[in-house]
Amino acid sequence: MSAHGTVLYDAPGPRAKALYQILSVVVAVLLVVAGWIVYRALDANGQLTAAKWEPFVESSSWTTYLLPGIRGTIIAAVASIVLALVLGTVLGIARLSDHRWVRWIAGAIVELFRAVPVLILMIFAYQVFAEYRVFKSGYLALAAVITGLTLYNGSVIAEIVRAGIRSLPRGQSEAAFAIGMRKNQLMRLILLPQAVTVMLPAIVSQMVIALKDSALGYLIGYVEVVRSGQQLGAFFQNYLPSLLVVAAIIIILNSALTQFAVWLEKRLRSGKRKKGAVPAEDPGTVPTMTVPGLDLTGEGRK
Repeated sequence: MSAHGTVLYDAPGPRAKALYQILSVVVAVLLVVAGWIVYRALDANGQLTAAKWEPFVESSSWTTYLLPGIRGTIIAAVASIVLALVLGTVLGIARLSDHRWVRWIAGAIVELFRAVPVLILMIFAYQVFAEYRVFKSGYLALAAVITGLTLYNGSVIAEIVRAGIRSLPRGQSEAAFAIGMRKNQLMRLILLPQAVTVMLPAIVSQMVIALKDSALGYLIGYVEVVRSGQQLGAFFQNYLPSLLVVAAIIIILNSALTQFAVWLEKRLRSGKRKKGAVPAEDPGTVPTMTVPGLDLTGEGRK
């Protein structure tokens, strides 16, 4: 094979390249035709007129529909993310326990709630809370949404925590046990602080999923941004602009969460570098060791 050859596949020849170009042109034409058909259909129904976008420049549309929905989404997402982090950390550490029965119980909980869809968890929690009157009627939907998101995302984060801790070198644990540290001290002082930066990208992805899954709450009557957008579209008969605005709001929220996580990761890494930095020594000085009978300074010969 030549130096310019590929490893995983053969480089396309002239005929293959020509075929790829023809297929690319055909796909582009089909996409343009499909876009034109969708445009004509929306335009025929009056969904692209300027009048459909006028409600979004009125403050009443935001204060009545969109802002309450955004607030509901943020409340459900933040509460569920915090609780899922706590639950996931506990379950992840429990799955690494030295006691077999602890590992089995934690593993059963994780596998159960990972297998059940989030919407089913929300509906089940809503029915249980309503049947036994655990919460007031005004908070039933919120409690059910937070419960469903916490159980599902907490079980996923538990696996992330377990994988992050196991990815660390085993020699650190052996060294900690050699100097007499206990298992909880090892986990709290050595393993978890290092695993946080390893796990952070995966945890951020799960946080974004929790934020998006909060939209499922509209099926049980919870007021969040998607439900508010649908209500706004039903009132003004501008479903497409409303859904586009809702999509833009969700993208902004997800981008803000991602940027915050990136900032937090950089801060954690910089903090670790500062703590682990060794102060520079004077090049003119010679380090000494407190070993009996060893004198590197020459003072003992004076």
